Amino acid sequence: MPLNATRHISLAIQRSPRDVYAFASNPENLPLWAAGVSESIAIIDGVWTTQSPMGAVTIEFTPQNDFGILDHYVTLPTGETFANPLRVIANGEGSEVIFTLFRLPDVDDTAFEADAAAIATDLAALKAHFAE
Repeated sequence: MPLNATRHISLAIQRSPRDVYAFASNPENLPLWAAGVSESIAIIDGVWTTQSPMGAVTIEFTPQNDFGILDHYVTLPTGETFANPLRVIANGEGSEVIFTLFRLPDVDDTAFEADAAAIATDLAALKAHFAE
């Protein structure tokens, strides 16, 4: 099986990794910074479900941890599930938030660039939450 191309999209935030992780790991905060996947979110039948531009999707989050791992799995209305690796790591006295975008085989250049731009916008919204 060939490897997918990847792009690491990152952004520095002048806030501790603990603070950034605490905010970003709370699913109820997702609509505040991740417009690409979440317009609203609620637990429905025990599963986090969000209204997104793609329709109703479910999101399964990595359990709370001390390592800044915010990985999550998004399942589309079609049943397709996508892994989304996301990390918060220390960067000096602040944080670096890193999202790994996988380019799937059927994704063309335009769609891949649009996905990367949407993720960068979401990370900028996360950073804006901590602006003082």
